Amino acid sequence: MSTQDFAELQLFITGPTFIRPEVREAGLLPEFGHRDSENNKRFKPIMENLKKLAGCADDYHTIIFNGSGSSAMEATVRSLVADGETVLNVSVGAFGDLYHKMAVVNGKKAVQLKFAAGEAIDLGQLEAALTEHKPACVTFTHNETSTGVTNDMRAVCALIRKHGALPLVDGVSLFGGAAIDLTGSGAATYATSTQKSLALPAGFGLLFVTPEAVEKAKTVTNKGFATDIVGQLGRASKNQTLTTPNCTLANQMCVQLDYIVHTEGVDKRFARHLQMQGMVHDFVNSLPGFELLAPEGHRSPTVTAVRVPAGVSVADLKKVKEAMRAKGYLFDPGYGKLNTDLEEKGQRVLIRIGHMGDITPEMLAAYLDALKPELAK
Repeated sequence: MSTQDFAELQLFITGPTFIRPEVREAGLLPEFGHRDSENNKRFKPIMENLKKLAGCADDYHTIIFNGSGSSAMEATVRSLVADGETVLNVSVGAFGDLYHKMAVVNGKKAVQLKFAAGEAIDLGQLEAALTEHKPACVTFTHNETSTGVTNDMRAVCALIRKHGALPLVDGVSLFGGAAIDLTGSGAATYATSTQKSLALPAGFGLLFVTPEAVEKAKTVTNKGFATDIVGQLGRASKNQTLTTPNCTLANQMCVQLDYIVHTEGVDKRFARHLQMQGMVHDFVNSLPGFELLAPEGHRSPTVTAVRVPAGVSVADLKKVKEAMRAKGYLFDPGYGKLNTDLEEKGQRVLIRIGHMGDITPEMLAAYLDALKPELAK
């Protein structure tokens, strides 16, 4: 097999995302020992810059897991839900469902509050579920990748805490693309990963944890090994990972976070995402029969889900995908399981447009220009 067999496509899916040439080149930097002083040269600035992006300080511990955002999410379930306690999994889409599945397969007493695709969390319904189930922990998705819905993290966390529960937040597709202002958010844990708005290869799960959550984790048994927050913290406090990290990714992450914080600038990065969100909204509104899925006030700055006109099938969208491939782009024909379900119910299916990470407004404009005639067909 030749490397020429691999297509060089611009990715406008919802992850993995476009990686800048400078970040690719950083993958050629030297390997290092993860218990050597060279490790600290990479991971100390990584830890510092992650907190700057999160908008937090020493009020949160930072843990880097080998794996993905799912690894960090599962650790919160294993470490913070004790035997006999109830965890309430609030879902506005596929990845809220995933958090619920993690609780179930780990043998936790889990109940689910599920909203229809395109809906945000309704605080009235959430309060009713909190009153009924009296959970110790509540999981929810800050930014639902399958539907492009962003929930009001501060309001949701406040309501959860009013009922004495710990809010466990999945922020996988938002972190690095928008301000989350973690300090004061009310989140007990906030999980994310490298391959979406941080514009890095996949390979690390990231978790911000309050001291309060750490104290709770100390009382929970059977937390596993890599999923034990307390066990992870020993190495995290030394700017290390519990197990051997992907040194190539660590080199890339060190370079990328330094660029985000000190070259592009955090505020400018977030503003660029909002600019691209507006470009996509204007594009969708210009297409007859197409409609933004998420309601006003809950639309993601990193991914937009779009209802296509009635009569357009999943098979039709796959044809659009191949037409865009021929133009050098990877098009997102919607979240597979969700579209299958919508089509079986006779409802309009979705496409998604990723506008996160290091995609520029110029790149996005070229993509939308190329996409418009294909959607018109």
